[in-house]
Amino acid sequence: MRVEQLYTGCLAQGAYYIESDGEVAVIDPLRETSPYLERATRDNAAIKYVFETHFHADFVSGHLTLSKKTGAPIVFGPNANPNFKATIATDGQVFPLGKAQIVVLHTPGHTMESTTYLLRDEQGKDHAIFTGDTLFLGDVGRPDLAQKAAHLTQEQLAATLFESLREKIMPLADDVIVYPAHGAGSACGKNMMKETIDILGNQKQVNYALRETMTKEEFVKEVTDGLLPPPEYFPLNVKMNKEGYADLEEVVAQGTQALSPDAFEIAANETGALVLDVRHQNDFVEGHIPRSIFIGLDGGFAPWVGALIADVKQPILLVVPDGLETEAVTRLSRVGFDNTLGYLKGGFDAWRNAQKECDSIQSVAATDLKKVIENDTAIVFDVRKETEYNASHIPTGTNTPLRLINEHLASFPTKGNFYMHCAGGYRSVIAASILKSRGIHNLIDISGGFSAIEAAGIPVSSHVCPSTL
Repeated sequence: MRVEQLYTGCLAQGAYYIESDGEVAVIDPLRETSPYLERATRDNAAIKYVFETHFHADFVSGHLTLSKKTGAPIVFGPNANPNFKATIATDGQVFPLGKAQIVVLHTPGHTMESTTYLLRDEQGKDHAIFTGDTLFLGDVGRPDLAQKAAHLTQEQLAATLFESLREKIMPLADDVIVYPAHGAGSACGKNMMKETIDILGNQKQVNYALRETMTKEEFVKEVTDGLLPPPEYFPLNVKMNKEGYADLEEVVAQGTQALSPDAFEIAANETGALVLDVRHQNDFVEGHIPRSIFIGLDGGFAPWVGALIADVKQPILLVVPDGLETEAVTRLSRVGFDNTLGYLKGGFDAWRNAQKECDSIQSVAATDLKKVIENDTAIVFDVRKETEYNASHIPTGTNTPLRLINEHLASFPTKGNFYMHCAGGYRSVIAASILKSRGIHNLIDISGGFSAIEAAGIPVSSHVCPSTL
């Protein structure tokens, strides 16, 4: 028996490939199915099941495509009601897999169909649990994503999650391995560890939600405290996972159409497409198409697209480094953005060489900001997360988190220059591109972000460990 975690850092998502005696189960697959098919071919094995722990909100699963290509049934836990053919398992149902077994443990609370899959090895011993968003390392799944669909409050869902954890998961042996669906960086939880695999015994010691003496009331309060609003694209991804979606091959074929600068400009004007520039932030700062939005492939690309663009049906035209067109379209499709219309052939250089209108972002080193602060009062906006800002910041800086940038548009002055920074330079350029697309051009980006600010010796507030906030 072999278990392989296929972890995608951009989404902080873990999919799983389990093989025993020539039979394979795949749990929570990503939309591109080739990694699972290639592994099965390599192992001379057949994919027997495609298990889903729940209807995912933060990415589009590959369950439909993988089932179509292999004939393997899609398996959900109780309460699931997809619009396609699937096996709806019962609590405790056993699925044989080679010489191993997979047991269904219905664990509602994150959503009402949420299910944990228990893997028993060839000797019948409990080996591992695949917990989806029910149990993370250091945290549990947020209980607010399904409340509208289920007509339940987040407090009621949290209470249900408390019972699921204590009735189905905590009684398992301490040496059982925990394989969650997400790790640190995912918006599906708030306090996840950077590790992606652990044993249950350690989680019982370090995970606040598994505290043995915790009451249900304490659990509900702690799990719901400090929850930020979920990204707007989440319900749209749930809808796609529940109702179906186009084949990835079709999405990639449409999105990788090469367009000349003239054709690109015409397409943008006629379709109302958003021009999305996915190059490195330094390249975007130096030059870009006016009113284009920057979200670079080198950062948390897909989650930021989902959080800031939100509407998965929005037409998109890409400015992308040569050779990365398919990667960009694929990563967009992972979060449901299937309406990419093509990319700029020859990239931004072709646009500039065609003598099209160009724009840029004024950027300065942190040492230049230090001189301004020493000689005058500089208006500074910090687009990091609230916890990062609270941990340490320029005392006169204003926190305008990137995820809420559109809600803070009135905060930015329209006359006189102001400065912007994040932690390292990626998010502040995203913010700058959004502001410039809204007609706010009097901004100056701090190259290198807060790291450069500290290195330059600019006074900042005392550091506070984020875990204590």
